[in-house]
Amino acid sequence: MEWQIVIDSLPQYAGGLRTTLVLLVISLASSFLLAIPLAIARVSARFWVSKPVWFFTYILRGTPLLVQLFIIYHGLAQFEAVRESAAWVLFKNAWFCAWLAFTLNSTAYTTEIFAGALKATAVGEIEAARAYGLGGFKLYSRILLPGALRRALPQYSNEVVGLMHATAIASTVTLVDITRVARDVNANYLLVTESFGVAAVIYFVLTFSLVGLFKLLERRFLRHLRPQQATPSPR
Repeated sequence: MEWQIVIDSLPQYAGGLRTTLVLLVISLASSFLLAIPLAIARVSARFWVSKPVWFFTYILRGTPLLVQLFIIYHGLAQFEAVRESAAWVLFKNAWFCAWLAFTLNSTAYTTEIFAGALKATAVGEIEAARAYGLGGFKLYSRILLPGALRRALPQYSNEVVGLMHATAIASTVTLVDITRVARDVNANYLLVTESFGVAAVIYFVLTFSLVGLFKLLERRFLRHLRPQQATPSPR
């Protein structure tokens, strides 16, 4: 192991880590905000409301994220109408294209996760809420959504970790993330173990941290689902 090269390269890895985290955070935030209304539409009994959302999630979940990224970054540039439009200032930017691809992909998965959690709401909860006069927006904001978001935590944590791993493909559109730094270090020194080993350690720490964070959230918001220990009766 060439430890000196590893140490000298740490500032570059720090810059790549910053890129990865920024891309992950903004993609998660935007996909979360988009997924909530889409999940509500997905469980709607109205055909014309739920089916377009189903089609959107079906297409996005049925195609690889890398293909979606290439279509947005490379594919749209082939159309003259796009290059001459006001949106070209955005689509020629690698940051915007990566954010858009990750956001749309994560929105599709998160929508289905939240929709499944909404469908799992106990009928008794809904009937009790309606008995108190709750309906429409109040029913969703006070009863359905809070409960669904709590139940969705385990599945949503998998989506967050998966998206973090997927940010490694951002380097294919010129963003200097962790993986791109590892490739550059390997190209400069031809040290595969050192260059990609450091990247692997960074990704492992990120994964471990995210999993730990969600475990704490699950312990806090899903503690009512844990089996209760019986209190021994006094003798």
